[in-house]
Amino acid sequence: MDKLFPKLQKLTQNLWWTWKPEVRTIFRDLDLELYHKAHQNPMSVLKQISTEELEQRAADVDVPARVDRALRQLHEYLTSVTTWGLTHAGAMRSRPIAYFCMEFGIHESLPIYSGGLGILAGDHLKAASDLGIPLVGVGLLYHEGYTSQVLDASLWQQDVVEPFDIADLPLVHTVDRHGEPVYVSVELPGRTVYAAVLEVQVGRIRLILLDTRVKRNDPRDVAIAARLYGGDQRMRMEQELLLGVGGARALRALGITASVFHLNEGHSAFALLERARYRIQMDGMDPHKALQEVAAATVFTTHTPVDAGHDRFPANLAAEHLRPLAEGLKLPLDEVMGLGRVNPHDHGSPFLPTVLALKLSRRANGVSALHGVVSRHMWNHLYPGLREEAVPIGHVTNGVHLPTWLATEMNHLYEAHLGVAYPSALTRPDTWMKIMSVSPAEIWETKQVLKARTIRFLREHCAITRTRLGLPEIDPPPLDPDALTIGFARRFVPYKRPDLLFTDLARLDRLVNHPERPVNLVFSGRAHPADNTGKALIQKVVQIIDHPRFRHRIVFIENYNIRVGRMLYQGIDAWLNTPQRPLEACGTSGMKVVLNGGLHISVRDGWWAEAYDGENGFAIGTGETHVDQAIQDRRDAEELFRVLEEEVIPLYYENRNAAGVPRCWVGRVKHSIRTLAWRFNADRMVQDYVRHLYVPAATSSSCQMPPD
Repeated sequence: MDKLFPKLQKLTQNLWWTWKPEVRTIFRDLDLELYHKAHQNPMSVLKQISTEELEQRAADVDVPARVDRALRQLHEYLTSVTTWGLTHAGAMRSRPIAYFCMEFGIHESLPIYSGGLGILAGDHLKAASDLGIPLVGVGLLYHEGYTSQVLDASLWQQDVVEPFDIADLPLVHTVDRHGEPVYVSVELPGRTVYAAVLEVQVGRIRLILLDTRVKRNDPRDVAIAARLYGGDQRMRMEQELLLGVGGARALRALGITASVFHLNEGHSAFALLERARYRIQMDGMDPHKALQEVAAATVFTTHTPVDAGHDRFPANLAAEHLRPLAEGLKLPLDEVMGLGRVNPHDHGSPFLPTVLALKLSRRANGVSALHGVVSRHMWNHLYPGLREEAVPIGHVTNGVHLPTWLATEMNHLYEAHLGVAYPSALTRPDTWMKIMSVSPAEIWETKQVLKARTIRFLREHCAITRTRLGLPEIDPPPLDPDALTIGFARRFVPYKRPDLLFTDLARLDRLVNHPERPVNLVFSGRAHPADNTGKALIQKVVQIIDHPRFRHRIVFIENYNIRVGRMLYQGIDAWLNTPQRPLEACGTSGMKVVLNGGLHISVRDGWWAEAYDGENGFAIGTGETHVDQAIQDRRDAEELFRVLEEEVIPLYYENRNAAGVPRCWVGRVKHSIRTLAWRFNADRMVQDYVRHLYVPAATSSSCQMPPD
């Protein structure tokens, strides 16, 4: 046992385990209750489990052999010399991609994410790791995390801060070539803020995180990186300066010479000014030439199709904070300010980091084909003289990291029929063609196992919430396991229309409580802590759900996070998405459901606009929209009910064989997997970035940032 504990510890030191269910089950089997109490964090399990229990359980569930096998697999993974990246991105091994993002959703035990942006960033790192892409992630360590969602007695969202213990994470303080701990500093108005440079391994990828809990900082500077998206506009600007400027300086301090800066949203745009400043100061470059070289070596991804979603900082606030960078750039402050203004000559207009990122990048992209169109229209005025279709903003459609979101049972099914090596060929259509020969009964039975587990999970969550709120127990428990179960989970904002089904309660009643063809509906999601409109939407939905005619059929699950999402994606029969077209940039939750044998029901927006072929899911509407949004909302509500009543529900309940398998439903599931899985996975997404953006950016500029 003396040798087992260090081996278990070694397994926890690389977040590779977050997408390896066979590794996670080792820790789960040691103590199931503790595992869930510890947010499924193996390091926390090891800290809390007693020596006696570890010895007993290790013997009972054959832990030593499983640990040795996992360590061997990890070693082989880290030392492989046959990766896709070695062939297609080998030139970047000495000068990797620096991937900046405000949030990273790796696992629920590392709460430095809030939603889709962070989940996408986490999947990007994991896919880059699997492919062997030379890439380094750069972000901030929020020692108070984000927030947990809790409903109060009035069913209003309360945002609870739950600090996490850094000792429960495999974070290490980086050291320089002299063995000294690495710190960086960033100049802010009237003071300097300091950050420790920490690192966590995500498979083959280094994720660098800046931590402001430094003795030299006063409390207000420690608070800059306390909470994701916390504070007022001043704090938001200082967070973004810390991420961009501090992140670029951290790379230099670690001796990392990046070939390309990839900015995942505009929050990290200040990294470009810092990169140019360094060239000017160290190499004596002309300021404008330095900015040109930085732009040539920058990839910028925008995720926000809603104008109000882009940060806007008042001119005086931006000027106050950008003065040190302007001095380092040897440019007038007003010229630097103009780089972030829509109209550079409008001196009183706000400063937009997104505009700065677009002006200082030669390669920009949206995250779906339709979002590329929307982005070119949104930012056309930044490119005077160009037709809208010529605006230099392309697209790389998002994808999801299959090993992170795939249920173990579905993985076993794929291994049995696609081949055990199928994960190395995810992007090949012929890999997924084999799904068509799988027995409908096998797919259906696998899905029923997943669905039963998900419904148990949902019932437990509902019971905990109702007990806390003093509400009576629902008897019998909600959610009939034999009923068609449809999920809806995302950020609650008006344009995502989470209340679309609640516009006709009588019709909804008939739909969910049909005596022969009942329907379960599962809602989850949270509003931004400062968004009272979104919180009011949640309150409205939950109040309706608690009516006696709905509470057995419709539930709302608190605190939508990676774990809740994983359970929903794996066990739901169908996934619902109802945004106002074209305001969904991409959306990836439906992709995760498809990979787990569910079907997608959506407005033709985001990824679904390019994915739907008429038979691989269901579409709400034709894609054409009315200029009056109120009329469009009524149209979409009517069309949603029609699709459910005439297409989705009959397909699920009809044409069943003697064993109860709905042959046409499963046939559509198979067609969905065959046509969508090869395209909408993160391997394909990262390969697209490498081929179309990273390699061209790395080879078109000589811009480098030599280490200090």
